Amino acid sequence: MKIDILCVGKIKESFYRDAVSEYSKRLSRYCSLNIIEVSDEKTPDNCSETERDKILEKEAERLMKYIPDKGTPDCHVITLEIKGKKMTSEKLADTIESLSINGKSHLIFIIGGSLGLHNSIISRSDTALSFSDMTFPHQLMRVILLEQIYRSFRIINHEPYHK
Repeated sequence: MKIDILCVGKIKESFYRDAVSEYSKRLSRYCSLNIIEVSDEKTPDNCSETERDKILEKEAERLMKYIPDKGTPDCHVITLEIKGKKMTSEKLADTIESLSINGKSHLIFIIGGSLGLHNSIISRSDTALSFSDMTFPHQLMRVILLEQIYRSFRIINHEPYHK
């Protein structure tokens, strides 16, 4: 299985980079993982709704370069959104396994920037996934997502993993 994680923004802190590196290494035995970072836009304090939409639109244009057209048979796009569906770790594992069994060999997870995701990305999504009603820094969300994908593969393969 091929998994792409599309992210708005770069990771600056070394402790996040170390965690991403560790989970990437662990995942290498289960899938082909590719993390793609696109530049984020500077967000002025107290930006207007129009400025906000322009920022999201620019970030979306950068992300769209890496997302196949809707209907690509082997691809499934999952956006991380606060209003998305919440799942247990076991349910995420079941979802990944089910997608794989049904011919979806390429999963694309998308993590937005500080303002979230533009509607064009949200409408392209096949699944909207939420980890919480809380907001997390996108750098930390990348680590959490990688950990949950790793946990999913351990569950799928009936391998022990701390609960």
